[in-house]
Amino acid sequence: MKTTLFAAALFALVAALPSSTFAQADKMNPGDDLPAAETTLKNANGSNTSMKAAEKSNGLLVMFSCNTCPFVIKNEPITKKAMEYAAAHNIGMVIINSNEAKRGDDDSYEAMKKFAKEQGYTVPYLVDESSKLADLFGANHTPEVFLFNNKHKLVYKGAMNDNPSDPNGYKKMYIEDAINAMIAGKEVDPKTTKSIGCSIKRRA
Repeated sequence: MKTTLFAAALFALVAALPSSTFAQADKMNPGDDLPAAETTLKNANGSNTSMKAAEKSNGLLVMFSCNTCPFVIKNEPITKKAMEYAAAHNIGMVIINSNEAKRGDDDSYEAMKKFAKEQGYTVPYLVDESSKLADLFGANHTPEVFLFNNKHKLVYKGAMNDNPSDPNGYKKMYIEDAINAMIAGKEVDPKTTKSIGCSIKRRA
């Protein structure tokens, strides 16, 4: 009886915790399936779309980003480079804003529309309300990327290059190397790198 009561109390405690509590524990690993592929999200261009709709024949690149992070802003040339490289290799791409800290201000939907236009985004820039997708992916920083093959399997996650702090001084473009290996049917190496940037702010 005591065991049953303890289990019930523990379950109630876990259920009461916010989903962001499990962001670290739920981090995706290479080989995992693309989550919530058909979930429809609001796009900064005024339409609604999903990751599944954005994918192309060779896969999908998912980037977690925002309008306000200094790392995002100074890495915009790298983001555009990744965007162009993915398109050239028939890989779809979406950029996802999960940052709830300034959702009523600089990371609002209206601000996202303006930011996407200023940056010349050619891919969907999506609103992740309440950081639900970020929690599913275990995404914790901006910018942070996840590359999936045409079977919806994760083949790479982490940073776009080896020097996010100084995007003009990078020596390795991890995301391009991962795409090249994936397209060639080779093992991606490295499969994971440490993403460096601003933390994704969840709701309390």
